[in-house]
Amino acid sequence: MSNNLRFQVVAEAFKKHALAVKVPDERPSSYFGRYVFNREKMYKYLAKDVYDKLVDVIDNGARLDRSIADAVAAGMKQWALEMGATHYTHWFQPLTEGTAEKHDAFVEHDGKGGMMENFSGKLLVQQEPDASSFPNGGIRNTFEARGYSAWDPTSPVFIIDDTLCIPTIFIAYTGEALDYKAPLLRALHAVDKAATDVCQLFYDDVTKVSVNLGWEQEYFLVDEGLYSARPDLLMTGRTLMGHESAKNQQMDDHYFGTIPDRVQAFMKDLEIQALELAIPCKTRHNEVAPNQFELAPIYEECNLAVDHNMLLMSLMKRVARNHGFRVLLHEKPFDGVNGSGKHCNWSLTAEHNKKANGTLLHAPVKADSANPKATANETLRFVTFIVETLMAVYRHNGLLKASIMSATNAHRLGGNEAPPAIISSFLGKYVSEMLDTIEQTSNLKSQTSNLKREIDIPQIPDLIVDNTDRNRTSPFAFTGNRFEFRAPGSSVNCASAMIALNAAMAEALSSFKERVDKKISEYSERPEYAEGSGHTARFHAIIDVLREDIKTCKPVRFDGNGYSEEWVAEAARRGLDVEKSCPVIYERYLDEESVRMFETTNVMNRKELEARNEVKWEMYVKTVQIEARVLGDLSMNHIIPVSTHYQSQLIKNVQGMKDVFPAEQATHLSARNMKLIEEIAERTERIERLVDELTDARRIANRIGSIHERAIQYHDTVCPKMADIRNEIDHLEMIVEDGLWPLPKYRELLFVR
Repeated sequence: MSNNLRFQVVAEAFKKHALAVKVPDERPSSYFGRYVFNREKMYKYLAKDVYDKLVDVIDNGARLDRSIADAVAAGMKQWALEMGATHYTHWFQPLTEGTAEKHDAFVEHDGKGGMMENFSGKLLVQQEPDASSFPNGGIRNTFEARGYSAWDPTSPVFIIDDTLCIPTIFIAYTGEALDYKAPLLRALHAVDKAATDVCQLFYDDVTKVSVNLGWEQEYFLVDEGLYSARPDLLMTGRTLMGHESAKNQQMDDHYFGTIPDRVQAFMKDLEIQALELAIPCKTRHNEVAPNQFELAPIYEECNLAVDHNMLLMSLMKRVARNHGFRVLLHEKPFDGVNGSGKHCNWSLTAEHNKKANGTLLHAPVKADSANPKATANETLRFVTFIVETLMAVYRHNGLLKASIMSATNAHRLGGNEAPPAIISSFLGKYVSEMLDTIEQTSNLKSQTSNLKREIDIPQIPDLIVDNTDRNRTSPFAFTGNRFEFRAPGSSVNCASAMIALNAAMAEALSSFKERVDKKISEYSERPEYAEGSGHTARFHAIIDVLREDIKTCKPVRFDGNGYSEEWVAEAARRGLDVEKSCPVIYERYLDEESVRMFETTNVMNRKELEARNEVKWEMYVKTVQIEARVLGDLSMNHIIPVSTHYQSQLIKNVQGMKDVFPAEQATHLSARNMKLIEEIAERTERIERLVDELTDARRIANRIGSIHERAIQYHDTVCPKMADIRNEIDHLEMIVEDGLWPLPKYRELLFVR
């Protein structure tokens, strides 16, 4: 890449930066939710009885009364028009990992030759996108294309630019879910019911259990001009070639370092616009790799958190361009440095008499000597939800891996920055000891949530230490009052992981309750377990079932180094899924135990699962296929011509040496160039041969009728050829003159200027 072009890119980036800096003149609390039809606006724009009915739908799961739809639509329209909106859209999440929307204007004929603003309850409640034009796994054909989007009242509508966006589910005419939101809502409902039933073993007043999610969004930023000069980044989201920079992340100086000014301006602008959309941005910082950053919000109800993450990813891309950047959400855009994940922090919160009362995964702070039975009950509740979470993860560890697997995330998993492609759970010393104790005895040893760590420096106060350490190699780690699912990739819809996890949790809790009830019935006939006799039939029934489950799920508990080769062998011995091939991993969705779990929890049926797997295999094939085509094009039309051009210059130099120096001296002086000439010839010849082999491998794979088998063929034959080609090109990059190399290099892409 020429120096003139480099300077031009940097100058243009600084120009955009200067124009894009936005300084807020208000406190965030004053503009939070400005463009969201939240409860404050609902109360203002809706009649009291309409407001009450809508809140009942949102809070208590009451069925939406269509009779209020017109009144709600009228209130929304009034607010939207006052905010400058001219259009509305149903905003949904098809199986593309993105969002979809079709904008319609608030206009109809007024019958007098003019137009009037109109928005009815019918338009609010449902619309009809073309289902055959979205990934559907064969559920919808072109000649039977009808599908419906239906309003989700639990996620507030919002305004982007001049459009009122209405979060919706997306289903086929025949009723199957064609999106992520519909099965997510079903999974959340299943957990609510199952967890509430279990909670009532401990508390009579639990009315609801909600799932909370706090995602951590990692991403890269690159200069827009450099991005545009890399066709591989432009078309695939990652660099298909590129030698490591001499300096990347080895100094560990980027993590939590000072945020560059241009990036800080982007972050401020992004946060302002996100807060206006009620996305509760909380944390921002530099990540480990150069040009890598992270944004994390305050925890929210799971469905809303998923919507906010999808909205934020779209917002990030738009705001970045205003600052001369492009956002890279690919899990591994650069080889040799950390990739990006979307860590999903998951927890459960119980409502007692319709009041939230903390997470069910939080241990009692300390023993209460005044009411030891209450403390024991709290500890038993804590252990129950920890153990049943482990049961869900153990029974469906392969499925959970399938829920986060993709052609892009496969590049990240197992690297030194990401958990391995084996789902296990880290608990930490204190929780592990508690479970081991219960397995052997009925002793409920209450663990304090916080411990003190004395620091021998007078000016520094004692640290409050959590009851677990961190294990960054664990895909599913307990971190004090929640589990952190670290395996999801940065570009995906985190609903995929949440659907599988919550459905598995609902199944585990339902099984636990059924077995406990059966034992309570057995023990209630025994006088030693009667009320007032110390521990009751309920207590012993819960302990007995917990002991069974602690033993059953023990193979999924692992507190060691997940990167070690020994762990792979040990995990296989324990019966955990150690498969690494993405297309094969997807098969776990169609295992009989997976289908049974999804169907019994009413999350998805077999037809929906089969269709989704068709989509997953097809997306895998298309992703690798596009990458292979781009790599072949760059190899033949960029890399080889530039390499041979430089080779020609070297040949002229060697010939010139012979004209100037005596033969023996010329041979000696041109030895290095001769060696480079030979290496370029050998590597370009290998690239040409490998590109031909890559093309043949694609053609052979494309002739396979089964999309499942085709995906496996792409994984087994196409991907290795791409790796071989990259190896040759990366060596050429270190040989060819820097000014001739046609693509921006890692040292330019990875450092913001």
